Amino acid sequence: MAQPGTAGSGDALRVVVISPERTLFDGVADSVVAPAWDGELGVLRGHAPLMALLGSGDLRVRQGNDIEHFHVEGGFLQVVNNVVTVLSERAESAG
Repeated sequence: MAQPGTAGSGDALRVVVISPERTLFDGVADSVVAPAWDGELGVLRGHAPLMALLGSGDLRVRQGNDIEHFHVEGGFLQVVNNVVTVLSERAESAG
């Protein structure tokens, strides 16, 4: 497994979705769309470093033709070096 802050497989986009109870997702993805506090936020490989407040809604992690859905309520999203970390106050799989 890649260390935090590194993508681990070339320059792929690594996504980690964490709730207070457990890690819900940790893997490589093509894109992420998150419910930011003031609207939806999309992240692709090569995105500039970013911190955002999460609102409430559907977090989508796309891997090819597959999309993982999570319901998140509050928290933070961070993008650094092709690693997207979603730390939510409440998160659960919605798919």
